[in-house]
Amino acid sequence: MIIAWVLSLLVLISSLIANLERMTTLEIISSNTVVAAGKQFIAAEKNLDQCERDFINIANHANSPCHLQSAGKNLWLISTKQSPRLEILVRHDEKTGAVNRLNWRQQFE
Repeated sequence: MIIAWVLSLLVLISSLIANLERMTTLEIISSNTVVAAGKQFIAAEKNLDQCERDFINIANHANSPCHLQSAGKNLWLISTKQSPRLEILVRHDEKTGAVNRLNWRQQFE
């Protein structure tokens, strides 16, 4: 009877260890995914920032990382071509050449 009790404890402990290993693995995968997504988001924001600064020249660049679309009088939508897709609405003052960001959003697929 004692042997059965000890064996059941060993089985219980081994299943606990297996579950802890699975949970640890999932937590590591989750944290790596969050870090990778954060890096991609920062890279997309840097691309948008550069496209906003080079607004006048962006239409002439064929290999630009951003897509440019008119949204009305002096309003332009600038969006990234890669994932994650970020989009900003800017106002271009033709007199001064200033570009002001009005808002931004993330486009979900």
